[in-house]
Amino acid sequence: MAKSLTIRGGRLIDPAQKLDGAYDLLLKDGHVAEVAAAGKLRGKADQNFDARGMIVAPGFIDIHVHLREPGQSHKETIATGTMAAAAGGFTSVCAMPNTSPVNDSADLTRWLQDPARGAHVNVFPIGAATVGSKGAQLTDFAALRKAGAVAITDDGKPILADEMMRTALLGAGKLGIPVIQHAEDTRMTAGASMNAGPTAFRLGLRGWRVEAEAEIVERDIRLAAETKAHYHVAHLSTAAALKAVRRAKRDRVRVTCEVTPHHFALIDEDVGDYNTNLKMNPPLRSRFDREALLAGLADGSIDCVATDHAPHAANEKNQEFDHAPFGITGLETALGLCISILNVRHKVPLARIVELLSTNPARVVGLAGRGTLARGSHADVAIFDPRKKWTYRATDSHSKSKNSPFDGWQLQGKVVATVVGGVVKFPLRTTS
Repeated sequence: MAKSLTIRGGRLIDPAQKLDGAYDLLLKDGHVAEVAAAGKLRGKADQNFDARGMIVAPGFIDIHVHLREPGQSHKETIATGTMAAAAGGFTSVCAMPNTSPVNDSADLTRWLQDPARGAHVNVFPIGAATVGSKGAQLTDFAALRKAGAVAITDDGKPILADEMMRTALLGAGKLGIPVIQHAEDTRMTAGASMNAGPTAFRLGLRGWRVEAEAEIVERDIRLAAETKAHYHVAHLSTAAALKAVRRAKRDRVRVTCEVTPHHFALIDEDVGDYNTNLKMNPPLRSRFDREALLAGLADGSIDCVATDHAPHAANEKNQEFDHAPFGITGLETALGLCISILNVRHKVPLARIVELLSTNPARVVGLAGRGTLARGSHADVAIFDPRKKWTYRATDSHSKSKNSPFDGWQLQGKVVATVVGGVVKFPLRTTS
């Protein structure tokens, strides 16, 4: 295995360093050893990669991934999920705690990071906010943090009680980690399986009103303002919630948010005739909501793109719409959707896309030395061709599950190579 690698001739985009131009990289012993103008590297390497015509970026970081281990390995394993991540240009993923059992302990947090799991990229666990994610008793945040957790959340089971959320914010704030909220007032969404609107009415399905998200976000922002803690909104999907986040940022509340590719690529009408591969939580929203998200992604109001990669077995999705589980896979299509929709269609600069996929996610969950290719940082690199057109085939996915609504889509922007800690984890051609 090569201990050093040069990447030459590419267009390096690193928003953290405000670099966007022709630069070469030398990776050595797991770190960035040198960054230099094209043709000016002083050091030599065991291997060299010609990146002409490609973008060289800090490795992507997905702060919202379900790897399904332990307990649901028929859907995904840490090994298969992280291989899909590497194929999508992701060098780090943050694993949500709603496994079986729930990751509410230091022991399980360490288990997720054990090399025996066979991870192909860095795995950073997110610990449960309450024991068993039942909302009754807070977990030991300090022990989770010490074991490697980078945030806390009860993702999928929102923290509804005001005092519990306030206490969680205070506890996480003392440790310098964010509280991530799945913003859904489940008292308003019981039995709902898609967005409230004409399509839900046509299909005879109970609709999910936007207020169920927006009102939780507004409540949490008030608590974040009181506690001065870092509050992060997972998979934000509505114009109303985004409006609240914008207002909070103007008021200097410490709030960040993420949006998924499926929420900026699709709308509720796309569900068609009960296509369960378009059933997710939060649900696909209206055209009006999607336009608001696209504006927020362009203007900086939204901090990150996160996939909410949620694999399910085929037999689980092949049910009546009401009974099928929520969620889709997303790691291998994220970049293609970002470039095809945000860059090509809506003229969002590539530098902003790198910021959404890499720089900002590292900042949100405090991953020092990642999300940048500055000298001394971790040698995590995504190399992609922004002009390459390709067709996504779910059957070819590295994920164990194939529940994607993007099967057969032609996308633009293809990952060519993924390097984690200086080691090639997704194939590239090198020349000695």
